[in-house]
Amino acid sequence: MRIAVTGSTGLIGSALVRSLLADGHQVVRLVRHRSRTGPQADGTVGVGWNPHLLRVDTAGLDGVEAVVHLAGAGVGDRRWTDSYKREIRDSRVLGTEAIAGALAELKEPPQVLVSGSAVGYYGQTGDRVIDERDRAGDDFLASVCVEWEAAARPAAEAGIRVVHPRTGLVLAAGGGAGARLFPLFKLGLGGRLGSGEQYWSVISLADEVAALRFLIDTPGVSGPVNLVGPDPVTNRRLTEVLGRVLGRPTVFAVPRLALQAVLGEMAVEVAGSHRVVPRALLDAGFAFRHPDAESVVRAAL
Repeated sequence: MRIAVTGSTGLIGSALVRSLLADGHQVVRLVRHRSRTGPQADGTVGVGWNPHLLRVDTAGLDGVEAVVHLAGAGVGDRRWTDSYKREIRDSRVLGTEAIAGALAELKEPPQVLVSGSAVGYYGQTGDRVIDERDRAGDDFLASVCVEWEAAARPAAEAGIRVVHPRTGLVLAAGGGAGARLFPLFKLGLGGRLGSGEQYWSVISLADEVAALRFLIDTPGVSGPVNLVGPDPVTNRRLTEVLGRVLGRPTVFAVPRLALQAVLGEMAVEVAGSHRVVPRALLDAGFAFRHPDAESVVRAAL
């Protein structure tokens, strides 16, 4: 297949591109810098786009059969100032509008658009088990996710199968939360965050990539799909697993007030709770390689 990917240099995007190339697929990277357009040394092809200006080089998408749209400013990259919150929102909503609009205009549109989203869609849900049938939350990230998913509507209206992978916490040593957590735990400085009773819906990077490819290849799946493992765990439990796997103590704890002082509004997400399960994936027959917290941690390390 010829598959286009946005966000191809991020943690998930780069792993997805490696997986696709290894299986002989042709990969088109949507890139913002002109120097990275055209054939690349790794066998991919760069095609220009500018999400903020709603511009996409549609000629470079000829023959594309699937698009995986993952681009967006990192939620945990910076403190949430008003300007960075706008960047979080605009990078997702405008980028999706650009992609969906461009695909809708193609004479031969792709069969599927896998357009990213996140479990933040549900807001803070405490210890209640959540699946794709639940409504959106009412906090900042929930509102972003609602707009983010709605921005893909032009593609669906053009007859393209649209899937929204609502991704949870992807644990990997090379990036994301794992790149920050694991070094602390290896030094024996790890511990629970806040009360530790908040649920984290984790997934291994390998299962995240496999699930994205499953969504590409499974015609009967559309709409929201939770990309989380089947075993949501509390932060306290994940802390215990990390300590046991690494053979390190986990006596430290970061109080909620300290999280708020350091992280500001983003502390709501870190200390918040998402007990999300992958009902749609399981119903469609997806099999997890790392179904529990310990196997996810061991895969990441």
